[in-house]
Amino acid sequence: MSLVGRRREGQEGQLLVIFALSLTALLGFAGLAVDAGSTFAQQRAQQTASDLAALAAANDYLINGSSTTATDRARAVATANGYTHGSNGTAVAVAITTTNGIEVHVSVSAPHRNAMAGVLGMPTWQVATEGTALAGFPDTVHGAAPFIFSADAFQSDGTPNYQTPTDFGETNGDVPTSSLDFAWTNYGTGNVDSSGVSDIIRGATVIDKQTEFGEYIGQANTGNHNTLYSDTDTYLSGRDMPVAVVDSSGNFAGWATFHVISATGGSSKHVRGYFLSSFESSSMRISGCAANACPRYLGSYVLKLVD
Repeated sequence: MSLVGRRREGQEGQLLVIFALSLTALLGFAGLAVDAGSTFAQQRAQQTASDLAALAAANDYLINGSSTTATDRARAVATANGYTHGSNGTAVAVAITTTNGIEVHVSVSAPHRNAMAGVLGMPTWQVATEGTALAGFPDTVHGAAPFIFSADAFQSDGTPNYQTPTDFGETNGDVPTSSLDFAWTNYGTGNVDSSGVSDIIRGATVIDKQTEFGEYIGQANTGNHNTLYSDTDTYLSGRDMPVAVVDSSGNFAGWATFHVISATGGSSKHVRGYFLSSFESSSMRISGCAANACPRYLGSYVLKLVD
């Protein structure tokens, strides 16, 4: 064989080696692309499992007050969604803290079984997801309305009797005398005079106190304060307001959320609105926030993802 022939065969051999190496690399890249897409799908499914497990555990702890049962609940939900703790390299870790409500953090780690990346020596890689849920009963209200409603406005399970536009305000008593009555209040911070309550409505006075069960928060001067209706109509109409609920003696019993539609003074004194939430028999703190200066909320129950 001539020198030229041997050189041509050598070149062809080199091309075969280069082709083989290139093909291996192309297969590897293709494998990585396929497995990356599959990993993304697993991550999405795994994230759902983490979130649902966190929500279930937070709700369980709120009901039972047990870290053990809450952890078991989280892992049961993860299993129901395809990720069993301690099985096939899967780990479901649960962390519970109660410094800010009931906060449950669930992390799920599970191997992804690679279809093609194994050619490059990577038969699996770990996929990690995390979910955090918060549950509880908020203990602070912002800008509470300066009027109180009767516990008779609610059913025994806390469901409001009035969830459509309704007129409240039949009498001039110090406390609500019926389910359709209301009374003015400054939450026990002094005499309930028109000027002081008007300042609360307009945000000029900020109430900052802890209201306790059984605390009297009604009036002490038997009046319906005609001037306050125009203030309420001007400043509170269209707003969702945390409102106190009292027993027949005017003693604090809990909270609800009330939507103010309008207010009318004169010969027909009433506030028109309806309840947005159930009555919650829970102690609440009124924060130092002016009535119109910050968001209002009153959560009868909180269960949400926070991360």
